[in-house]
Amino acid sequence: MKLIVGLGNPGKQYELTRHNVGFMVIDELSKELSIPLDRQKFNGVYGMGHIAGEKVILLKPLTYMNLSGECIRPLMDYYEISDDELVVIYDDLDLPVGKIRLRTKGSAGGHNGIKSIILHLATQQFNRVRVGIDRPKNGMKITDYVLGRFLDEEQVEISHAIKRSTLACEKWVTTDFLQVMNEFN
Repeated sequence: MKLIVGLGNPGKQYELTRHNVGFMVIDELSKELSIPLDRQKFNGVYGMGHIAGEKVILLKPLTYMNLSGECIRPLMDYYEISDDELVVIYDDLDLPVGKIRLRTKGSAGGHNGIKSIILHLATQQFNRVRVGIDRPKNGMKITDYVLGRFLDEEQVEISHAIKRSTLACEKWVTTDFLQVMNEFN
């Protein structure tokens, strides 16, 4: 069984913000794979389906970004999902808008959602899809920036990144993550 988690914040006001790009990828996967997000438990909303005979769970934690691990750990325990069967999709300030980077391990890099997951999983070794949102310009505070929406001129790049992230996650279900990394990085 594979678990694909997109990080974000619940609520209408956060829906299309930079910090919710992980949710956007899960929504795209849900649509592409016809896996409705129709279950609510473990402080998250999720759906179950199959890709090439492999059972897959798509998850959006509803704990707010900083507490994402509080949702992921209990779901992984309940369904007996190991760390190597997990991929987490999240926004990254250190990548330009529209770029994606896949990694198998690493620190939180200042991302509070990843800090929470590392804390609750007690490991830094889990698969990640980092989606670039770039850094704020003109002295804007980071919190204001990540909770803001993408600019019109960024829409093409972020749409492309969401599609590529979706394809990478789909491929990972039947392919070793290192091979997927080599293809998509």
